[in-house]
Amino acid sequence: QVGLVESGGGLVQAGESLRLSCAASGIIFSISVMGWYRQAPGKQRELVATIIRGGSTNYADSVKGRFTISRDNAKNTVYLQMNYLKPDDTAVYYCYADQMGTAYWGQGTRVTVSS
Repeated sequence: QVGLVESGGGLVQAGESLRLSCAASGIIFSISVMGWYRQAPGKQRELVATIIRGGSTNYADSVKGRFTISRDNAKNTVYLQMNYLKPDDTAVYYCYADQMGTAYWGQGTRVTVSS
């Protein structure tokens, strides 16, 4: 079992930055992929960014150049640095981890960007 706890959400104005953190606990040695998804009101959950244990990353087109995902394997933590935030980035952001094909999700942290 893997536990994921997110932090760092909040209310910001357009153009500002936020940094999300997700700490993994439990049986974590075999986590291969960690990442972030988001779900805006009335919309489906969508991929934001993922990072594999070796460091390769993948981003949604809508956040490329603005968001950066990083991972501290020693701390079992993944981060999402979000710069130049837009109102369209408003959503609940969920941390994600894949452990040998089993997906785990955090409880979500809300990000609200005002115009």
